Amino acid sequence: MGMEEIKEELLRKEEVPPLAEDPEANFKPRRIALFVEPSPFAYVSGYKNRFQNFIKNLREMGDEVIVVTNHEGVPKEFHGAKVIGSWSFPCPWYQKVPLSLALSPRIISEVANFKPDIIHASSPGIMVFGALAISKMLCVPIVMSYHTHVPKYIPRYTFSWLVEPMWSIIRFLHRAANLTLVPSAAISKDLIAAHATEADKIRLWNKGIDSESFHPRYYSHEMRVRLSNGEPEKPLLIHVGRLGAEKSLDFLKRVMDRLLGVRIAVVGDGPYRPELEKLLTGMPAVFTGMLQGEELSKAYASGDVFVMPSESETLGQVVLEAMSSGIPVVAARAGGIPDIIPEDQEGKTSYLFTPGDLEDCLNKIKHLLSCNDFRKAMGKEAREDMEKYDWRAASRIIRDENYNAAICFWQKEKSLGPIQWMFKWILGSPEKNYSLRT
Repeated sequence: MGMEEIKEELLRKEEVPPLAEDPEANFKPRRIALFVEPSPFAYVSGYKNRFQNFIKNLREMGDEVIVVTNHEGVPKEFHGAKVIGSWSFPCPWYQKVPLSLALSPRIISEVANFKPDIIHASSPGIMVFGALAISKMLCVPIVMSYHTHVPKYIPRYTFSWLVEPMWSIIRFLHRAANLTLVPSAAISKDLIAAHATEADKIRLWNKGIDSESFHPRYYSHEMRVRLSNGEPEKPLLIHVGRLGAEKSLDFLKRVMDRLLGVRIAVVGDGPYRPELEKLLTGMPAVFTGMLQGEELSKAYASGDVFVMPSESETLGQVVLEAMSSGIPVVAARAGGIPDIIPEDQEGKTSYLFTPGDLEDCLNKIKHLLSCNDFRKAMGKEAREDMEKYDWRAASRIIRDENYNAAICFWQKEKSLGPIQWMFKWILGSPEKNYSLRT
């Protein structure tokens, strides 16, 4: 089954369980407990905007929300949602990522007193185990949204033999969830292939973009001077993101080795930054570190071409932000990126290249840099394409449709006997054969 067919299956409305007996109950204000790790307030990551916009939209729709997350640098509240910090510790293999079990008596008491209608936890991680345990204690349905494709990262940071144990953990978690949300069809395909959950219990969390914050009007000559180290007339490549070993950033050196007279600006920070700076020593490269707010908007809008070599993105929020800023993208055809730049839009809104294929990538960058009119026209098409993705609409689908599906699945499972339920959790549902069609 191709990726487009998978995407269509994920969006099939007839697969959603029927609404509850009292239809109005599905749209009344709910009490939602979010468990998010790392923090969407203090840790800069691809899903930061996703969760911040989701919380804001849920509050505007009238829902009561509490957010359990890592304790460092979190506000007391966010758009009226209470934020509860849980003591955290650094990930052994990636020190900048804080982890927390969130299963202290204080947090259990806070969530119990809140009386949630549904629990929604980010996965994978440590906190999702706490969320799962609390959901079982309180007899509340649980949704898990999958944001970090850890099996892809493991070979970069530790031992390859840990990949299968990691898949075992993911299977344990997501078979216990009432519903799994994924950011792209590619991730759905991987989870189904690994028997991590049943195909009818996966839904797409539609992409969204703040098209006002990321807009071509933020072009700034002063920012371009800064990003180009005083040579704004030179062609300028941009890369924005967390600088991690799993992002295939060494590919940028191979690109710059072959592009004479072209500059690159690397925006962001992460554990791979010292290594990347060493690789690009003596090359026309600028490292800005982390930029936020209007500075980040200006950085996107002031480049010529956005380059994305990563092959492990669950979606690729920075690609959405670049396109919304009117900058064409040249990205690896991998992970969730083809969901943003589908086959029928390649060469219209942006370009994809075969992962690891230097010539394919260079040809597309050179074509964009050699033809200003074509590059600007593609940037305009990219911007127009991004204008149709709205965070509020994506949030409403989760609230009104996907949460309802999770509650229906939960109610169905409650009717199972304990022995049936245990076998279903541990073994999955072999009768479904993990096909997307049920």
